Amino acid sequence: MKLKYPFVLIHISTVVFILAESSRPPFACDSSHPLTKSYPFCKPTLPINQRVQDLISRLTLDEKISQLVNSAPPIPRLGIPEYEWWSEALHGVAYFPTLHTGMSLNGTIQSATSFPQVILTAASFDVHLWYRIGQAVGREARAIYNAGQATGMTFWAPNINIFRDPRWGRGQETPGEDPVVTGKYAVSFVRGIQGDTFEGGKLGHHLQASACCKHFTAYDLDNWKGVNRFVFNAKVSLQDLADTYMPPFRSCIEEGKASGIMCAYNRVNGVPNCADYNLLSKTARAQWGFNGYITSDCDAVSIIHEEQGYAKLPEDAVADVLKAGMDVNCGNYLKNYTKSAVVKRKLPISEIDRALHNLFSVRMRLGLFDGNPLQQPFGKIGPDQVCSQEHRNLALEAARNSIVLLKNNYRLLPFSKAKTASLAVIGPNANSAKTLLGNYAGPPCKTVTPLQGLQRYVKDITYHPGCNAVNCSYVLTDQAVKVAKGAEYVVLVMGLDQTQEREELDRVDLVLSPKQQNLISIVARAAKNPVVLVLLSGGPVDISFAKYDKHIGSILWAGYPGEAGGLALAEIIFGDHNPGGRLPVTWYPQSFVKVPMTDMRMRPEPSSGYPGRTYRFYQGQKVFEFGYGLSYSNYSYEFLPVAQNTVYLNHPVKSPKAELENSNALKHVPVSEIGTELCSKRIPVTVRAQNHGDMAGRHPLLLFVRSAKAGNGRPEKQLVAFQSVILNAGERADVEFELSPCEHLSTANEDGLMVIEEGSHFLSIEDKESEITVIL
Repeated sequence: MKLKYPFVLIHISTVVFILAESSRPPFACDSSHPLTKSYPFCKPTLPINQRVQDLISRLTLDEKISQLVNSAPPIPRLGIPEYEWWSEALHGVAYFPTLHTGMSLNGTIQSATSFPQVILTAASFDVHLWYRIGQAVGREARAIYNAGQATGMTFWAPNINIFRDPRWGRGQETPGEDPVVTGKYAVSFVRGIQGDTFEGGKLGHHLQASACCKHFTAYDLDNWKGVNRFVFNAKVSLQDLADTYMPPFRSCIEEGKASGIMCAYNRVNGVPNCADYNLLSKTARAQWGFNGYITSDCDAVSIIHEEQGYAKLPEDAVADVLKAGMDVNCGNYLKNYTKSAVVKRKLPISEIDRALHNLFSVRMRLGLFDGNPLQQPFGKIGPDQVCSQEHRNLALEAARNSIVLLKNNYRLLPFSKAKTASLAVIGPNANSAKTLLGNYAGPPCKTVTPLQGLQRYVKDITYHPGCNAVNCSYVLTDQAVKVAKGAEYVVLVMGLDQTQEREELDRVDLVLSPKQQNLISIVARAAKNPVVLVLLSGGPVDISFAKYDKHIGSILWAGYPGEAGGLALAEIIFGDHNPGGRLPVTWYPQSFVKVPMTDMRMRPEPSSGYPGRTYRFYQGQKVFEFGYGLSYSNYSYEFLPVAQNTVYLNHPVKSPKAELENSNALKHVPVSEIGTELCSKRIPVTVRAQNHGDMAGRHPLLLFVRSAKAGNGRPEKQLVAFQSVILNAGERADVEFELSPCEHLSTANEDGLMVIEEGSHFLSIEDKESEITVIL
């Protein structure tokens, strides 16, 4: 969103039920309206297409244009209420009192469950957890609507852009740097929030709430060294589009069946995303079968003329986006200039009708034209579903299963609940409820800070903030040292917050502020025992100093862990939960900031010193690798023998693309030329995992694949599958994966085509490998 004020508006409260009678939810086709029964668009028994066509046929041009913006006004003569397209639900229903969004939490319901920020939840690598969170968010959203506190049910989430650069302020909103993880997150969350089953395919025409996958596409820069997202032209190769930037959106549409897409501010190879017919109409709708509405980001239409200069006149910008396939403008540009675009013959009315068809279809799928929604499929979801104990427990579970243990020397953790006599808790993030939530958060049900969580375990506990804020512009080192010296153990709760990374604020460094880092080191040296360092942050941080400091025994990364994050941290620190999260992004060294954030290339270029990006291509030093995470247990893995480790994809047509082109090339064939029968082949893979520790634990198994031959644009390795597994102490289990050669053994070539190469491919989990041979 294009906002000129902070986007972190938090109220710490419990859910409140007001005894006043709630207003009923807004809807069209009210049986008390005198003409309702005569309108075909009000007859639920008719197909939605027919109903929408009838409705559009009744609108004047001015009425049509009025519906093309996010705050769509009512049409009283037809009994159609106002509708607000803009609502947020990134990791819980959000509410912003100063903005005109579709959700309000100032009535019967005044809070909503605040789950961990997405970057942390991604660290669980648990698709079922992501689905359940989406499901809970969708139920709470529908409950708020049913209580008469909403004018819209379209939510502009999830954010499924690739966390390409560690400095990106909005990386915290995403599931990380891997396109497979991001795609699976999108599918799970969208199915949950829209009311589908986990497996999908049961949604039908009825939506619990509408999800919108954003920001389409190649958007991952906000404001870096004078370059902002409104004017940035992302130069992206066909190869990188094919295997990095586009796959999450394809999964979101084809598998998740998302009913909304948001086109991004930036240009891609010179063309504004919202004015790109190839992107919106040919790719999303024609190729992927998208059936929903497409919104602009806020004011993204105006900038096409006013800031990018792509359109000569405002009317040109309006015509460009509607002809490209966009449907609704967050902002007023379409309201202001669509009619003049029609008068000037730049835009046919048929394009307006096309957009309206998509918009009203989604509103009908939400049940807003079927009479009283309280008598419809989702009408029984009431206020008791908001901040329910089930949802609050889920927020705690999500934080528990996602927090990542980065270091645990001397087996410092877990602390003994019986023997820990005293504890010092130090740091600016130790007692900040606001920091727990990250951005795009609403008022939570009830927050537990790290200090409050630890107070449940230790009676003799002393707290000191250490400094005034996370940048530690004013440090109280002597007082913090005194507190540290007086306790048996010390927990430092440090890191970043929304003053350091957020929408419209990218970082320029990857390290903690110098004064914060100095405070950590001084306190660690003064403490009686090695200290525990807890980091709250969205993006990765170069904490090499702490990684190698013998006075810092343990390090936990907790992202922004949501309303229950402090309790989850305390449970891990005192051993009531065994940590199992794994990093969803690479943690780069500070030297990476030499790489321009504007360089969109994923692949390295050794000749120029360009190191590449993400674990798939990056060739430089790492602080911590993608997928890294420790546990209180030790796990072992082995691949069980397979009956067939050779895959025959006998290709009947001799393609010139299958010829060797250079010494580093292999015989290959485009996936598009392999028939459905061959592509439907499945490779069963079984991995035996064993817990050798004394504690039960949940942790994810990450299955990677790499080609036997490196280079030539091939990934160093690629995640192809993952599963979250629970093992009791000493327990062993066989975990089954099923791979598709066309999906999991293919790579993108320079033309943006997915191809399969002949030869050896190696599957890996941790340090174990298993070979698969492809014969073409």
